[in-house]
Amino acid sequence: MTDEAKKDPFDGEQLQGRHYPRANLTGAHFEGVNLTDAVFYAYMPGAKFTDTNLKDAVIDDVNLSGSGFNNVNLSEASISFANLSKLRVKDVNLSDAGFEDVNMSGTKMHNINLSGLRISDALLENAEITQSNLAGMRINGVLVSDLFAAYEAAKG
Repeated sequence: MTDEAKKDPFDGEQLQGRHYPRANLTGAHFEGVNLTDAVFYAYMPGAKFTDTNLKDAVIDDVNLSGSGFNNVNLSEASISFANLSKLRVKDVNLSDAGFEDVNMSGTKMHNINLSGLRISDALLENAEITQSNLAGMRINGVLVSDLFAAYEAAKG
């Protein structure tokens, strides 16, 4: 087995419904992996997810600080009690997902489908979202489109 194979054991694996309780997955690289319905209660700073399916995944009490998500499906996923600080997210589907009690400070998101995303009890300090679909996205139960409308009305 090559060093590269040892380094990236999740490349191409079909791991639907797997559970990762109390796992140390620091720097793990998930590439082309089907993790539909997977459950993570893990320590994962610096992890990378590329071309990965995490639909309906449960990510709870997880440290993903400094991790990256590129071309990932996180639709209908549930993320709670998570450190997502300095996360880098590009070309990701977060439609109808739920984030609760998460630290997203310093997170940068680009070209994200946030339609129907629900966020509550989140730290969003210095977070950036660019060129993304915000239709139906809610923060603390309030539609983001309503927040933008109120902001524009207050400016005028």
